[in-house]
Amino acid sequence: MVPASRRAAVRHAGSGLRRRPSDTRFFGDDTLAIDRKGDATPVTEADRSAERLIREQLEQSFGDDSILGEEFDERQGTSNYRWIIDPIDGTKSFICGVPLYATLVGLEHGPPNEEGEIIAGAIVIPALNESAVAADELGTWHRQPGRRDWGRVQVSSCKQLGNATFVTSQVDTFADRDAASAFTALETQSSITRTWGDAYGYLLVATGRAEIMVDPIVSPWDVAAVLPVIEQAGGRFSDWSGQASIRGGTSLGTNGHLHDQVLEIIAGETA
Repeated sequence: MVPASRRAAVRHAGSGLRRRPSDTRFFGDDTLAIDRKGDATPVTEADRSAERLIREQLEQSFGDDSILGEEFDERQGTSNYRWIIDPIDGTKSFICGVPLYATLVGLEHGPPNEEGEIIAGAIVIPALNESAVAADELGTWHRQPGRRDWGRVQVSSCKQLGNATFVTSQVDTFADRDAASAFTALETQSSITRTWGDAYGYLLVATGRAEIMVDPIVSPWDVAAVLPVIEQAGGRFSDWSGQASIRGGTSLGTNGHLHDQVLEIIAGETA
């Protein structure tokens, strides 16, 4: 069970942990400078500013915990908890003025400085005022755009791939995994295919609006918050080998009914 104080902090993330600095100060700003990381992915001052604020708030409340984020070095703690944060997941959407970007906060439990179990997470879509939070044994709770109340949500009951909605973040990343044919197979066999990706795609799965979300390339901060949100809604999350890991470099979130079938398609097309 997640301790009440940390559970409250995760839920607070769903209510606006970072006071939405990227939304109010930077989102839609045509003058925002865009830098490139070593892997050529974009980063902005909005990413860095948001992560600084989240780190400051976590350090004030949980000074013994470790913090792993996308933009800065890991802060090593002494407790059995590690916060894993992505200040702006979907920076490409953000810099284009598309509101489908997210702030992600995941909570990991295990021995200090070792991989542990992800026990809670929050997905926040600031520009839509939409959030989902989850914790072990407590389910996944969703706040719809523009609403203040929270409701428990479940994945869809779809059991036929031909009736499913398949979403992903970026099509050409499948080729980076020598898996372009896997994308084609999923697109062909699914009912609807869209690139409503990044964390928003996993949120769609958790809330029953899509059935399959696949990413060929991910880092732990991309999916730490996602894993509990999917699982506590009744779905499944794994890497492409089928392991429920945030460190496998690949990811798959489904409604559970279609998970093994999708894994088989990916394995068959990447063998």
